[in-house]
Amino acid sequence: MKDNLIPAFRRGYRMQWEPAQDSHVVLYPEGMAKLNETATAILELVTGKQDVAAIIAILNSRFPEAGGVDDDVKEFLQSAVEQKWIQCREPE
Repeated sequence: MKDNLIPAFRRGYRMQWEPAQDSHVVLYPEGMAKLNETATAILELVTGKQDVAAIIAILNSRFPEAGGVDDDVKEFLQSAVEQKWIQCREPE
């Protein structure tokens, strides 16, 4: 996944807190997916306005003890694209 790509939730998909699941979930027309804390931290930053590099920079500053989350974030976002939760676009 390239650093300059801008991820955004696909139409009909969104993340929200689900009290019944006691966790954040991605809701979509066919159902929902329960998220762990790491996935939630990444997807909270998927706004359609900032690129992958900015998301990584924010998470690296938030979790300095992790020693760099670059590859993990890119892998997760790629997985989210493959699951069709998000889509990425080139900057204008």
